[in-house]
Amino acid sequence: MERKQFVTPEYVTAEDIKRVRKQLGLTQKDFAGLLNCAKSTVERWEAGNEPVSGPIVLLLQMMEKHPEYVDEISVPEKAYTLRLWYMHEQTVCTVIDVDEIRRAVRIVNYATHPMFRAFGVEEHPDYEKYMEFLESRCFPRSRDKLKLQLQQLDLPFYDPFLIIEKTEGRMAEDHFWIRIER
Repeated sequence: MERKQFVTPEYVTAEDIKRVRKQLGLTQKDFAGLLNCAKSTVERWEAGNEPVSGPIVLLLQMMEKHPEYVDEISVPEKAYTLRLWYMHEQTVCTVIDVDEIRRAVRIVNYATHPMFRAFGVEEHPDYEKYMEFLESRCFPRSRDKLKLQLQQLDLPFYDPFLIIEKTEGRMAEDHFWIRIER
């Protein structure tokens, strides 16, 4: 008999899945979103009589032991009409909500290391810091042949936000980028 290295159960039951989902206070749809699977998959698991195996076993065990983690990775309600997702490859680092009229900014950091956060160690950036951040994700205003670069982007003048809309704030040799949501 092969020695087992981990105490992870071999399977979970429909009742286990339902119990943990309800402990987390999630609907089947939200639970499916958390697991990055279809709602029909969660429905099938919860309605089935067969044991369920695979990665869900470990995930369920971890969520039951650390339910606070679900809150840590939940996307907050939008505070303002403009939302920027500061990403590293496919990982969300910082969510930035902006009210451009009131010049207000609210952020939620998901990255733990300041290097991966939009504002580093700054937890409550003001609008000026936000504008500095935008400019840091663009080519500099002082760039040689600036007008040619703007022309290539079909922009009439230098505006960091407009540049980011065109370039996603991508810089050469770095894997950070920005998704804009209105």
